[in-house]
Amino acid sequence: MYRKGAQDAKRAKMFTKLAKEITVAAKQGLPEPDKNPRLRAAIAAARAQSMPKDNIERAMKRALPGGDSADYEEVRYEGMGPGNVSVIVEALTDNRNRTAAEVRSAFTKAGGGLSTVTFNFERVGLIQYPADKADAETMLEHAIMAGAQDVESDETSHTIYCQPDDLQAVRDALEDELGEPEAARLDWKPLTVVDITDEDQAKSLFKFLDVLEDNDDVQRVAANFNVSEDIMEKVGG
Repeated sequence: MYRKGAQDAKRAKMFTKLAKEITVAAKQGLPEPDKNPRLRAAIAAARAQSMPKDNIERAMKRALPGGDSADYEEVRYEGMGPGNVSVIVEALTDNRNRTAAEVRSAFTKAGGGLSTVTFNFERVGLIQYPADKADAETMLEHAIMAGAQDVESDETSHTIYCQPDDLQAVRDALEDELGEPEAARLDWKPLTVVDITDEDQAKSLFKFLDVLEDNDDVQRVAANFNVSEDIMEKVGG
């Protein structure tokens, strides 16, 4: 019962963040998915997480006049976490001071601090499809034809990378061939990767990332680390 309660709470928090992105996307552009790429991507991400249709519709209605008085601002924080891992935090907040204080506190308590780290990342367009949509060779062929730069495939998904300015064109071309993707957004791809080889360091890093992702204002966290399967097993998978 405790485990189910924790899972339900985590799912509810995820739905809240997805709903916030839908509302902001609808406010910043037209409240029609077909004419608003960001809104279409936000709805696709929500569907990929099995967010109920009613929740999606309520989030869109909050973007209409009188629907939601909160004025959300997009903010980004950068810093170093445990193990000298570079971390980028993207947030949507109606109180910049509150969010900044909470994010700064998370870095400090983890033994890190805020600093510029974007030079360790590349800004990219990212599009994701489930692994069963196509085999790796077919997905690569479709991606290259659509104008993408690279594809990473594993047993769960295909992740397609493109230039940020090409995101919408690549997404549209792939959607014509493969249907709606699970995700389509701007993201951060590490240029350098830090290997975490110590069990205690891995635990500290995962705890720190959990604190960030548990923050209601944080929408996405990017970090440039790699943990071996052996260490992952030791810290609980």
